[in-house]
Amino acid sequence: MNDTPHLPPAPATGIGSLPGTDAREAAKAATGSFEDFPHLPELPARGPGADMIGRTAGLLVELYARVEPSGWRIGDRPGRDTRRARFWLGEDLDALEEFTQGYEGLLKVQAAGPWTLAASLELRNGEAALSDPGACRDLAASLAEGLRLHLDEVRRRVPGARLVLQLDEPFLTAVLRGQVRTASGYRTHRAVDRQVVEATLRDVVDVHDGGPVVVHSCAPDVPFALLRRAGAAAVSFDFSLLTERDDEAIGEAVEAGTRLFAGVVPGTDGPLSDPAGSVMGVRTLWRRLGLRPGLLPEAVTVTPACGLAGASPGYARSVYAHCVRAARSLADNPE
Repeated sequence: MNDTPHLPPAPATGIGSLPGTDAREAAKAATGSFEDFPHLPELPARGPGADMIGRTAGLLVELYARVEPSGWRIGDRPGRDTRRARFWLGEDLDALEEFTQGYEGLLKVQAAGPWTLAASLELRNGEAALSDPGACRDLAASLAEGLRLHLDEVRRRVPGARLVLQLDEPFLTAVLRGQVRTASGYRTHRAVDRQVVEATLRDVVDVHDGGPVVVHSCAPDVPFALLRRAGAAAVSFDFSLLTERDDEAIGEAVEAGTRLFAGVVPGTDGPLSDPAGSVMGVRTLWRRLGLRPGLLPEAVTVTPACGLAGASPGYARSVYAHCVRAARSLADNPE
């Protein structure tokens, strides 16, 4: 889409989640590591309401969710779980505000996208909201309004920032393919029409009026073309899951100005290669696509492959530093 907001070059950033429970430590890590492109950290280890779904459920307007043994379920009124989700988000925003005094530049905030939310939130009958098209529409509208208020709040706290909204959509491919299991586990919900998926995503993307939106999925077969048509300025993905089948869609996305958030550093503890080695695959992809090497630092942001909630604190800090060095390697030697 020609009217998609432009996302300026940004060397490296995190995905969202970090290990631990200390909001100040997390904000310090995210802002100190990524001086050009920090993000609002998420700390799922604190418990229900700090996880991706619970945190986003806390943003919803006139829809509420509570924790059941089977997961998050839509309810009639805000209860303890909603209050807890909102409290933790407030704590995270307080910490971010503390460490971004006077900051001017890109700042990323994350929330679950409408289709991952629909696949994860249960209706009163225990089935996913995905099973009911009307519920999906209501959920997307509530999410859009909640995100609008959330972005306003972050702007108030960090007035110099240019906000980037990240929608986490790990279930998107499963929704498109009819692979989301029903409550019984014996069947799957029918695939949602691609045009409906695209239109709903576009409605939520449009909430960030004039600001860039990145859609993140660390699942295989990310639908690059669909996300581009829905207005995503960038697509964030696990680079190790790419196949040559993705080449054409990636090439078209880059040529259309879509930025790639290449997740090249593993999200769980293990040995890290040298920074140049981490982005070797990106250079190889570029050569295969016949793209101009000088375009690399303009088109690629280096990230971890996925969130770091399952990593050790020491490894998470190392990953952030590694992403910054790998991005520098890419800029210094694109070929």
